[in-house]
Order: sequence, then C-alpha cells, then structure tokens
Amino acid sequence: MVSMPRSGSVRCLSSGGFHTMRYLEWGAAGNPQVLVCVHGLTRVGRDFERLAVALCDQYRIVCPDVAGRGRSDWLADARLYAVPQYAFDMTNLIARLDVESVQWLGTSMGGLIGLSLAGQPNSPISRLVLNDVGPRLELEALQRIGEYVGKPMHFDSLEQAKDYIRSISASFGLQTADEWLELARSVVRPDAGGWALHYDPGIGQSFKALSAETAAAGEANLWKLYDAIRCPTLLLRGAQSDLLSPQTAAEMTQRGPKAQLVQIEGVGHAPMFFDAAQIAIVRRFLLAA
Repeated sequence: MVSMPRSGSVRCLSSGGFHTMRYLEWGAAGNPQVLVCVHGLTRVGRDFERLAVALCDQYRIVCPDVAGRGRSDWLADARLYAVPQYAFDMTNLIARLDVESVQWLGTSMGGLIGLSLAGQPNSPISRLVLNDVGPRLELEALQRIGEYVGKPMHFDSLEQAKDYIRSISASFGLQTADEWLELARSVVRPDAGGWALHYDPGIGQSFKALSAETAAAGEANLWKLYDAIRCPTLLLRGAQSDLLSPQTAAEMTQRGPKAQLVQIEGVGHAPMFFDAAQIAIVRRFLLAA
C-alpha cells in the first residue's frame, strides 16, 4: 500500500490575479478512482492523513489546502474568501487530476464547496460525503466561530499552540494529548521565535458582515443547490453539533439527494476521522459504488 503523500499544485485565477493552491495526494497516481477531501474553515488538507492512509489502497486521495490556508497562497483581496472562489479553484484542481469524475468528502466549509459543485448541471462529483454541514447553519454557531477566526495569534511554544487549538476545537472529540498535538502541528508555522497560525487572518472577514438576513439569503441559495444534487450523498453529523441541527439533518434526508444520515456519538462539530470507526463509515459508503 502506498502511504507516503506526494505534493502537487495548481494555479487558480481570481479577480486579484493568479494564486497557487497546493495539495497532497496518496495512492497510485494512475488510479481513476479519485477521492477529493476538503477541510474546514481554519484547517488544512493534512487533516485527512489518517483516512487517506487507510483508503489509499482503493483510491487516489487528493487533499488540498484551500486558498489562504496551509501551504497555499493567500488571496490579494480578502473579500474573495468565500465558497464561490473556492469552488472555482476546485474546478481547476479537478481538471488537473485528468479524470471524468471524483468522489468528494468535505468537512464543514469543504462540504459547502462540495455541495455547491454537486448541485451544478453535469457535475463531476459522483458521490458526496457532507461532514457536519448542510444548507441551514445555526447562526449562534457561526457567531461562535466568528469570535476566534481571523484573530492573529502567536504562541511561545508548540505546547501552547496545542492548548489553544484544543480550546477552540474541543467539539472535535479527540481523545489524547498526542492527537491534539498532531492536529495542532498541521495548522501552525514557525514565527518570530515561536509559532503562528498557518492561515490568512483575512479569512475571517466574511464573518464581520454576518447577520440573520445574510444567513437567510445564503441558506436559500444552498437549499436550491442541494435540491439539485443527483449523486448518492452521505451526511455525517456529530451528535452534539451546534452547527448542523437534528432538524436540518432530518430535512436533508427527505429532499434533494435524500442523504443517508449517520450520527456520530461523542462528537460535536465536526468528526475528524482520527479513529477507525469513523473511517469505516466513509469506506462503506464510498465502496458501495
């Protein structure tokens, strides 16, 4: 089994010019069965490493760092940090992979990107996994996220960075100090004798304009896209999630692609696929094809 990742990149265009999006991939480069895994708002593609190692005997697994995060370029205009630009970037990535279709696993923001692409006519997404996200997002949870995202942070040590990541991500449900350290290492970088978060603070700009009215407008557009999805869809929900309500999850099983719903106990927003049981849920769904 090939388990060491390869690095790749693709140039993407925005109204501010070109930027480079970088990604890691596992599995045989010529495998036509491609799984694209896209992370949440402040995370990176390396979040999926354990899942990728477990599934790379079956799939070529591609995990990008969305623009403004990790090893990818920051955007010249922070107002472009939004799903439409991310979706344009991902179409470039899919074209680079040179396959007719891909399967998609998206956590939170990554799920919204996948939903937006899967809801388009002639979409290349053949199977879709939405990880703790849907067309309706709870406003209080969005406001909670907005309280910390985009704030410049500096840490004197990696241990201090780990404690901070754990404090804002406790709902991920990780069990050990080593798991939290693994999670922290991927989203910090050396900075001025210490460590800083590995993302552009500008990604938090969209939260400054968040209101009940803007949230409702976004929800209406997302439901329209969701209702247009025709591929098999799996919806994962952390049983204690404050972002995706039980009512919204239930509604998603009754309209659009009528998603298969699996709730994961002991986790809020969002499951991180650090344990074998969560990975097995994804494996069963994908291999059902």
